[in-house]
Amino acid sequence: MSLFKPLLTFILAFMVSFSVVAANKVLVIESYHSEYQWDQSYLKGIRDTLGDGYQVLTFQMDTKRIPKSEYQAMADKAWAYYQETQPDVVILGDDNALKFLGKRLNDAGTPTVFLGINSNPRSLGVQDMENVTGVLERPLFKRNIADLNKVMGGKLRSILVLFDSGNTSKAAVDEAFKGKDSLKVGKVQAKLQLIGEQDRWQQVVKDAKAAGHQAIIVGLYHTIVDGSGKHIPANDVLAWTSQNTPVPAFAFWDFAVGKGKGVGGLVIFGEEQGMLAAKMVKKITSGQKPSAIRPVIAKKGRFYFSQAELDKWQLTLPAAIQGKASIID
Repeated sequence: MSLFKPLLTFILAFMVSFSVVAANKVLVIESYHSEYQWDQSYLKGIRDTLGDGYQVLTFQMDTKRIPKSEYQAMADKAWAYYQETQPDVVILGDDNALKFLGKRLNDAGTPTVFLGINSNPRSLGVQDMENVTGVLERPLFKRNIADLNKVMGGKLRSILVLFDSGNTSKAAVDEAFKGKDSLKVGKVQAKLQLIGEQDRWQQVVKDAKAAGHQAIIVGLYHTIVDGSGKHIPANDVLAWTSQNTPVPAFAFWDFAVGKGKGVGGLVIFGEEQGMLAAKMVKKITSGQKPSAIRPVIAKKGRFYFSQAELDKWQLTLPAAIQGKASIID
C-alpha cells in the first residue's frame, strides 16, 4: 500500500499535466515564413505571453515568396495541418491567412484570433464571424512623417513612401492614402509608389533626389521579383536600397532598421501584435467567447534608430525624440 499511493499520485499528476497541455493547444498559421523577422517577432510575443501550459504549433504559408496562384493550395495545406493537429485555438498571422482561412475556421467552430491585419476586417466579413476576433495593424504614416521632419531639421518637404505591390502592402496603405498616390502631412507631401519589379524599384530609388524628394520611407519590400518573375530575397532588396539611395531611407517596421538597412523612425514591432493576440487566447481558454472580445488596434509605436545610419547621413535626433528612442549599432 505504501508503494501504491505514491505511484497513484504520480499517475494522477501526469494525467493532469497532460490534460492542461492538450486543452491549450494553439496553432499559429503564418502568412509568411519563419526566417521573416516580423514572424519571429510576433511569435516571440505569443510564446512569452502564453508561457507554460500552452503548446504552440506553427504552419508557414510562405506567401511572401510563392506566386499568388499558389496561395489557395498553400491554404489547403494549412487546413489539412489544422485538421491533423486539432488545436483548441488558432492564431492567424497577417492578411493572407485571415483571407483564406478565417471563414473556414469560423464555420468549423474553432476559436480564432488574427493579428497583423492591415486590411479592413469588414471587407473579409469578420463582423459576421462569431468565432473570430483579433489585432489590427496600422502603420503610423502621419505620425512617422511628422516626426521624421523633425529629424530632418524641419526641412522635409517631399518624401517618397515606397512599398512592394503585394496584397499586404496594398492593404497597409489603403486607409491612409484612400486610393490616392499622395498624402499631405503638415508641410510635407508624401508620394506613394507600389512597385513589384526589381528594375523599377531600383530606378525609382536612384531617381528619388532628382524627383525632388529629401527622404524615402521604405515600407514593405518582400514580394519584389526580377525580370523573369523570380523572387528577390527581401534582405537583398533592403541592402541594395540602403547602399544606393541618394537620400536618407527611413522605415515603418523594426525589421527594416539597422546598419546597411534603414535609418529608423516611429516603427511598429511584431512582438506587440503577438502579445495582444496571446492575451486574447488566454481569455478564450479561460471561457470567454471570441464574439465577446472586441478587435483592437495596436497603436504603440516606438522610436527606433540605427546610430550607424544616423552617422552616415549626418543626422542628429532632436532631444525630444532621442530621450524616447532605442538606438542600435
